[in-house]
Amino acid sequence: MRAGVPGRDNRHTFQGFLHVANFTPMSALIGGALIGISATLLLWLNGRIAGISGIMHGVLQRRGDDAAWRWLFLAGLVAGAGVWLWLAPPAFAPRAGYSLPLVLLAGVLVGFGTAQGGGCTSGHGVCGISRLSVRSIVATLAFLVTGMASVFVVRHLLGVAS
Repeated sequence: MRAGVPGRDNRHTFQGFLHVANFTPMSALIGGALIGISATLLLWLNGRIAGISGIMHGVLQRRGDDAAWRWLFLAGLVAGAGVWLWLAPPAFAPRAGYSLPLVLLAGVLVGFGTAQGGGCTSGHGVCGISRLSVRSIVATLAFLVTGMASVFVVRHLLGVAS
């Protein structure tokens, strides 16, 4: 159901079998273009790949030679998310009920996963595939298959609805 509009179902049906909730092609297109532009500019201007886990790892390692651009990149991510939350219509606002400990635990698990996977979805999926890196293509396929399997288990085997 759509947030703020009781009784209204906003799922879109494709060929009668696939349901997509909150399908927003324009914001997805704009967001994807901004990600692509920022990744391209970082590579052209700095010679660096825009993998968020790698950028964060560099900040945590306290490298003095390239800390400034890393901090600015991370600040831009936070500022961009803040602007989106401030300007987003109520239907797109995050759901109430998120707990800070759960969000922090999720962040730690994602950090662990990126360390095990040798990078994150942004580094492999956006930057690696665009450079035709076989390692990144395999990693991205693993991310996708694992995500699909997780959704299947949670929704169909455990019966938890979205």
